[in-house]
Amino acid sequence: MQSSMPNNESPALNLSARQAQTTETKQTAVNRRPPLTTPPHYSMFKSVLIAACALIIPATLSANSKKPNIIFVMVDDAGLGDFTNYGGKHIKTPVMERMAKQGLQFNNAYSGNAVCGPTRCTLMTGLHPGHAIRRANKSLNGLLPLSSDSVTVASVLKKQGYATGGFGKWGLGNVGTTGVPEKQGFDLWYGYYDQKHAHNYYPSFLVRNSKEEPLKGNANNKKQQYTHYLIEEETLKFIDKNKDHPFFCYAAWTPPHGQFVIPANDPNLAYYKDKPWSQTVKNYAAMVSLLDAGVGRILERLEKHGIAENTLVVYTSDNGANGQFIKALNSNAGLKGGKRSLYEGGIRAPFVAYWPGTIKPNTSTDALVGQLDLLETAAEMAGVKNTPPNDGISFLPLLLGKQQPSPHPFLYFEIYEGAFQQCVRMGNWKGYRKGLKDPVALYDLSKDPSETTNVADKHPDVAKQLETILTREHSPTPNYKAPDHAKGAKKNKNKKNS
Repeated sequence: MQSSMPNNESPALNLSARQAQTTETKQTAVNRRPPLTTPPHYSMFKSVLIAACALIIPATLSANSKKPNIIFVMVDDAGLGDFTNYGGKHIKTPVMERMAKQGLQFNNAYSGNAVCGPTRCTLMTGLHPGHAIRRANKSLNGLLPLSSDSVTVASVLKKQGYATGGFGKWGLGNVGTTGVPEKQGFDLWYGYYDQKHAHNYYPSFLVRNSKEEPLKGNANNKKQQYTHYLIEEETLKFIDKNKDHPFFCYAAWTPPHGQFVIPANDPNLAYYKDKPWSQTVKNYAAMVSLLDAGVGRILERLEKHGIAENTLVVYTSDNGANGQFIKALNSNAGLKGGKRSLYEGGIRAPFVAYWPGTIKPNTSTDALVGQLDLLETAAEMAGVKNTPPNDGISFLPLLLGKQQPSPHPFLYFEIYEGAFQQCVRMGNWKGYRKGLKDPVALYDLSKDPSETTNVADKHPDVAKQLETILTREHSPTPNYKAPDHAKGAKKNKNKKNS
């Protein structure tokens, strides 16, 4: 097991050169990507990183006759504690467990954010929530689509000759906007464009490349076509069609997001029929098992086509646990908070990578990794030399059993769902606050993973370092209003258990 976490008393807590921000760029208009401040020697750093990885990659990847395929499965609202390999005890998820035993499990992986829309934005663009255009599902200026000049994982890979397909919930631009997936690098998108539309598993239509396709079985309020079955089928068809050349498949599957419904004859319900749970909890558990079985069918299809050893499969979830299942199922794995919260229960993610013949079986890593790293990882796998400035770092070296040349010094988050929140993870330390000028609550996750005790008064130097990061990484935007102080923050200054 390898770890990127410094000891709490290590000099590594000092801000690195890459953390320093000395170059300012002009704020863009509402529908354009907010600027990134560029760390000193960024170009030199990236050149060194690429050169270092070039020594690793050819021996493994160039042996293949084509570039590796990439399948990224991101389910919706499943918590860390819903999966057996992360300690879950209530829901059957044998496929993720098998993938972890035969691949690499990430123990310190993070979602793009704590709720749907901004997570998808960070995942696709590699921009953390202080730089991304989407920082909540809603904004002061309505629904924010990706801009016409956005760079996404799909657009990067498409330029390298990859077939690109997405299946499930998009959420980054409705029909008629600049953000529709076919304008963001996807050859095909099938499912939901609007995230509210995705709340319905029996809608009257789904969308294929901006065109509505009626679901006759659901007309007149009938419920004969469960959309996940259709979306999974299209996912497998895409793999079948593109088995002979490189492809990127983004399976943004919608269960177990509410509504919590599943066909009464679905075999996954049988696992839970005798549990002393409400029907809603049984449905939720069955939806998680349904997804897990679907990932298993993806793996079977890869084996059938003889391309499993040339395909990276990542299996994760878009944010922390849905609150109503924390008590019944321990869906947040005992961590504090859930969906919409920047405490660990809202942003820690299950994250397993499977790549037979490349990833050493039954391995795990404590390296700090985020879903924002997909763009850089995919680009490196595809042989892309230069990517636009973003906040991600390739985790390909970890997949190859190596150390990252320069791991994340920190991961930053902000969100505007209810009360504004900011947080940063640096090594074992976690900083959290609800106002841009509020004091930072500090948690030592190595001793206090559930964030019960604020130790800022015992480690003021560390709290100050994290405050510096929180202030620097927040890029102001006309789309959201971040308060200087949360209500009651001054009265509760440095209060423990905050």
